[in-house]
Amino acid sequence: MSNIEILEQALRLRPDERIAVVDGLLKSLDVPDEDLDRVWAEEALRRLTAYRAGGVKAVPMEEVFGVE
Repeated sequence: MSNIEILEQALRLRPDERIAVVDGLLKSLDVPDEDLDRVWAEEALRRLTAYRAGGVKAVPMEEVFGVE
């Protein structure tokens, strides 16, 4: 069965059934990557340590997003 056929069949489902299919598909793509999580955790700790040591200046959210 092709992806077009699958889509055509999915579009015949009731809205709540389509939501369940979409939710299942999205969850199947959201697989944690332990290596990537470790790298980001190390980077976050490095940045926090630098901030606490005074090596990094914090920038207010308003300045970052241009909100006044």
